[in-house]
Amino acid sequence: MKTQYNENGFVVIRDFLSNKDRVELVSVLSEFHRLWQVNNAKFYADKAINSAYLTGKEYLNNNQRQVLFDFIASTKLMNMVTKLIPQQHCFMNTQLFFDPVNKQQKNYWHRDTQYHLSLEQQKAALIGPEVIHFRFALFDEPGIEVIPQTHKRWDSSEELNVRLGQNNRQNYQTLSQGKTIKLKAGDLLIFSANIIHRGLYGMDRLALDVLFCQPEPSIIEFVNEDCLPAEETLKNLENPSAFRNTIELKSAVNKL
Repeated sequence: MKTQYNENGFVVIRDFLSNKDRVELVSVLSEFHRLWQVNNAKFYADKAINSAYLTGKEYLNNNQRQVLFDFIASTKLMNMVTKLIPQQHCFMNTQLFFDPVNKQQKNYWHRDTQYHLSLEQQKAALIGPEVIHFRFALFDEPGIEVIPQTHKRWDSSEELNVRLGQNNRQNYQTLSQGKTIKLKAGDLLIFSANIIHRGLYGMDRLALDVLFCQPEPSIIEFVNEDCLPAEETLKNLENPSAFRNTIELKSAVNKL
């Protein structure tokens, strides 16, 4: 698993979720999605394809948040995280991905880093620190399309022109090296935030992303403290290491 991820920038674990886990997650996340839509009606109708901060207090009660904390800190999941980030793996965020309201809305190629880093900084990010998506498909869905190995290499001219929508190219156009990864309910897709990728819309997709990262202060400073478990909650989690590492590092960052 680690070898494949390191080489290609992604790996698929089929049937990772038990049906019980999937049903529990769907129940909680569907309620989050319903309430989030009410507060973000215009954004949802106009262009939204995801929401974030699912473990926060705004939309879910303590019991619902506990379901998410228990899942994220489960031994089964944390064993996978530890294989890829052996030392000081940190919890970063959660996201929920869904289809856009507008069925004609185009998906788009991107690296996660392009929304807050310059091109030179994006290049530098290819050698670390690592941010990794753990995407759990809650229903059968088209999945995502990736450009393998671009988590470690810079764009070709074709990729850069399309990704940035420049030189008469558009960011939704087909790329010659694209690889489609279809997902079934319960599958886990692990992929680097650096890899060039785009979501594939359709089939009323609903996917939970949990993001983990290496202990880099410039990343941890973006973690929303409202999304972290309280000490009493931490004590009862199977493996709270990712949460604890984030809390400790964020506390250190805040003191600077």
